[in-house]
Amino acid sequence: MLWIQLIFCGLGAGLLSGLLGIGGGTVLVPILLLLGYSPLQAVATSSLAIVVTASSGTFQNWRMGFVDFKRVALLGLPALFAAQGGVLWAAQMPEPWLLITFGCLMLLNLYLLSLRQQLKTNSVKGPRLRPTAARIVTGTVAGAIAGLLGVGGGAIMVPLQMLLLQEPIKQAIQTSLGVIVLTAISATLGHQFQGNLLWLPGLILGFGGLAGAQLSTRLLPQLSETLVYNLFRGFLLLSAFYSFWNASQML
Repeated sequence: MLWIQLIFCGLGAGLLSGLLGIGGGTVLVPILLLLGYSPLQAVATSSLAIVVTASSGTFQNWRMGFVDFKRVALLGLPALFAAQGGVLWAAQMPEPWLLITFGCLMLLNLYLLSLRQQLKTNSVKGPRLRPTAARIVTGTVAGAIAGLLGVGGGAIMVPLQMLLLQEPIKQAIQTSLGVIVLTAISATLGHQFQGNLLWLPGLILGFGGLAGAQLSTRLLPQLSETLVYNLFRGFLLLSAFYSFWNASQML
């Protein structure tokens, strides 16, 4: 029965990820919590599922010639080390505070959603940093979040690339996905070493997510942008509330 639940949850996570344009961890961590896994297990297992889904997306981008491996490497190197720091931080953090931090990330994503819309129209200008410093900041933030909270970090990485590196949104998304593969692998290995990882649920969710994402690509063109935007906002608010509620039960 649990395997069946995981398969359908993976399909649902992939559908929501593709439909709403949100990273797998944003969906997977709340789902794993709902299925009764501990916060640390949810974060670790989500990282493994993201390895599967992000690798598939990066492979497709590579086949179409959209992956700049130099850009991925420059952002990915600091992200790899930061992900290990995030894993260690997650292991030391009390589980209620881990949930509270995840809920705060969902609320931050709400702000970043509006910021990303402004960046598309170039109505917001970021601080001027040297490219090397900008890449270190962006990669470090993304990696730390990946290790700590089991999310890909794309929702934060893409706006940072647009703000600090002045990259167009499509290039930022394609580079971000490649970096997510590296951070998710690093976080998965770190959580495995800590004994938090559940391999079978993670793989089931990951491959289920691939199938769900394929379904969403057919459904998305039929929906209005306003509806998708409101669904996204509603899901983030619901995830934040659920995380805060779970944390309150543990305090």
